[in-house]
Amino acid sequence: MEKKVLVIVESPTKARTIKRILPSNYIVEASIGHVRDLPQTAADIPKSYKEQAWARLGVNVEEDFAPLYVVPKDKTKVVSQLKKLLKEVDELYLATDEDREGESISWHLVELLKPGKKPVRRMVFHEITDTAIKQALEHTRDIDQNLVKAQETRRVIDRLYGFTLSPLLWKKISYGLSAGRVQSPGLRLIVQREFERAVFKKSYFWDLLAKLSQANQSTSFEARLLEVAGRRIATGKDFDPDTGLIKTNKDLWILNEDNSKDLLIRLEKANWKVIDVQEKETTSKPAAPFITSTLQQEGNRKLGLSSRETMRMAQKLYEEGLITYMRTDSPNLSSQAIEGARETIVQLYGKDYLSPEIRQYSSKSASAQEAHEAIRPAGKTFVHPDKIELLGKEKALYELIWKRTIATQMADAKKAGVSVKIQAADTVFQANGTRIVFPGFLRAYVEGSDDPDQALEDKDSPLPALSIGEELKLNSLANQGHETKPPARYTEASLIQRLEKEGIGRPSTYASIISVLYERNYVRKQGTALVPSFTGISVAQFLETNFSELVEYQFTSSMESSLDAIALGQGDRSSYLKKFYLGEQGLKTQVDQREKSIKPEESRTVHLPQLQGFSDIKIGRFGPYVIFKDPESNQEIHASIPEDLAPAELTMDQLMKLIALQKEGGSAIGEDPETGLKVHFMIGRYGAYLQLGEASEDDKKPRRAPLPKDKTKDTITIEEALKALSLPRSLGRHPVSDKEITVNIGRFGPYVACDGEFRSLKKEDDVFTVTLSRVLEIMAEEKKGRAGSQVIKDLGSQEGTAFKLIEGRYGPYLKAGADNVSLSEEFKSPEGIEAFDLATALRLYQESNKKGAKSTIKSSAKNTAKSTVKTTAKKSDSPRKGGKPREAQAEE
Repeated sequence: MEKKVLVIVESPTKARTIKRILPSNYIVEASIGHVRDLPQTAADIPKSYKEQAWARLGVNVEEDFAPLYVVPKDKTKVVSQLKKLLKEVDELYLATDEDREGESISWHLVELLKPGKKPVRRMVFHEITDTAIKQALEHTRDIDQNLVKAQETRRVIDRLYGFTLSPLLWKKISYGLSAGRVQSPGLRLIVQREFERAVFKKSYFWDLLAKLSQANQSTSFEARLLEVAGRRIATGKDFDPDTGLIKTNKDLWILNEDNSKDLLIRLEKANWKVIDVQEKETTSKPAAPFITSTLQQEGNRKLGLSSRETMRMAQKLYEEGLITYMRTDSPNLSSQAIEGARETIVQLYGKDYLSPEIRQYSSKSASAQEAHEAIRPAGKTFVHPDKIELLGKEKALYELIWKRTIATQMADAKKAGVSVKIQAADTVFQANGTRIVFPGFLRAYVEGSDDPDQALEDKDSPLPALSIGEELKLNSLANQGHETKPPARYTEASLIQRLEKEGIGRPSTYASIISVLYERNYVRKQGTALVPSFTGISVAQFLETNFSELVEYQFTSSMESSLDAIALGQGDRSSYLKKFYLGEQGLKTQVDQREKSIKPEESRTVHLPQLQGFSDIKIGRFGPYVIFKDPESNQEIHASIPEDLAPAELTMDQLMKLIALQKEGGSAIGEDPETGLKVHFMIGRYGAYLQLGEASEDDKKPRRAPLPKDKTKDTITIEEALKALSLPRSLGRHPVSDKEITVNIGRFGPYVACDGEFRSLKKEDDVFTVTLSRVLEIMAEEKKGRAGSQVIKDLGSQEGTAFKLIEGRYGPYLKAGADNVSLSEEFKSPEGIEAFDLATALRLYQESNKKGAKSTIKSSAKNTAKSTVKTTAKKSDSPRKGGKPREAQAEE
């Protein structure tokens, strides 16, 4: 009789894929991620530990930093089911992921299930294919306790860091803020870049651009001014990219507009002759195969995916058996992968495109350890992207991985670069051209480009065949002005690149780190750029001022090295934690010593480098504001700073205008003839708006309307202002629900509202003239989320309320009818998303209603999405009452 075996994996999809491979005597079940964790709230602490002073922390710092593990309420059914199945089988196989997190999950399963004398085997694989699974069955091992200790140490450090510093941020700045071991250095990077932009000084320079052609030829080419009378013309590379100022005082000529015009006039009648031709052939090699961080970067650049979206889709591709394990910092390719790639190249492109020798890649990081192979298509024979069943961005991400892997084994690209110097009077111009001699790997994959063929055309910009002494014809000559650009703000892709370069965090954690920065309202997106909020700056400045060593990049990097040593069995967990938390320079020691000397008023003050001497920008309950002491009245004036104003772009002139508006009570545009009330132009937290009359005891909330986008204080008329203030406009009743339908203009543009349901009006619809019939057409359409949002799961309806799991710009959240409910990290994980069903949605929605927490996912300028369903801060949430600091639980 065959032995029955229980195989436990993390997710249902992974379970289904593996079940198709294993024999029928194997029962495959999912744990849905972690089955135990540190307590999240005071309610999670077991009764027997309630009186323990350390229980809220979840770590017994006095007893060798022993963690207090609890089974979350949502996992009790899962654990019960696994225990029941274990009784019916002869052996237990743990097939969780092969990184530290997966090793930890396996260990926790054994601790909970208590298999007794039943054999327990750990099976690991980096792809879900027949061959890989069968090999894993034949080469099982014991649970690696060193990996478990390393993960546990990381989790404990994150808890100590967050739960020690976050309450301090609440007391000194504002409730709900958080600090994190990797999150905070990441925030510091973004803030530092904003400050670099703030102090950047623009420099201006000019040059000339000539369009030339050979005699009797109509096709022209471009040449740019290089020298005048033997002196080189300053170009962008001569200016410091950090300051914007010229780097050197060498014999350079910085052209201004006037002398560029003089040169232009002088050269229009000059003779143009080729004086030098240089040709050089270069080769370029393909980029290494994807690791976690580079996949996130290219997913962001090419597909517009957030880091979280990239990882969620990659997880699905892995669990469907399409790619290898997606959490890895090793670019190594197995011999099977190399063979598969080379066979595909010969089939699709021919032998000429095959690299003469096998290419192998090694990690630049000495601590690469998460997995032993790069991210690539699974198996020996790579499935072509056109033959997979997935669509949309998931298919595009697979195609990206497929192309990048194929390119690694393709021949080098060969290019011929031509540089030509052309003399006109006492000036020298230079023309450059590139010719693709052999495209090689560029035929399959061009980094940063979606279309390799188009990219080849862009790279192939040859010059005509020119010879020394050849006379050329001038077709046109123009002077062009340039200005130096400040350092670019980080995007998700470039931030990940920098974090990896500094050795901060692990590639597998970058997605959750960036999501936390959004959720805490520390950063917002401006296009693809990450702009720090004033709150984010206050947190970064607080930590840098009071605990600088904890946000030093080298400190965070060295911590990763210590954790790696523990994972390899070369470091001692206990001594490391003791030094980190209780040592002379330990975290708790520092907080205890410095807390009393930290002044809340100073902590809530934001210092911007471009406003030296002005230190009255404050962080308040309703956002940033400026304080100005009026010399005339000797009274303090408080004026809100619009949240969509980037800190680096705030000037003293803007501040004084905000103060002047507040002082005047808002500039009066005119008067409403019907009411006799003045219409004021005001500046608030969300920018400019109009207000009818002034707030009073009788009218505490006067009618307001956002300033129309194409108008300013000086261009808007009283008629236009009154028209804006006439909104919302009622269109009548809904023919089915009999509820009133109104149209209005909000922070995100014109919209229609009916019984808590909202739809954006189309570009062609005018909010002042749109008809009821047209609005009913719009409301009948399926609702679309904001840009960047998409439906992950349609969960169905219950009593007329539709439930959907949405991927928003700050991560997954639950949409219940017109209400949005934020989710804990447990439900945001790939396993949690997959297991999320209607019953779970109903329970969370009911819990949020009981707690008065129908939270709305805010915009990027005002995102207060919480990391748990509870969204209302109560007195019982204070640190003394056992409340939970809102640090990123999934940071590492």
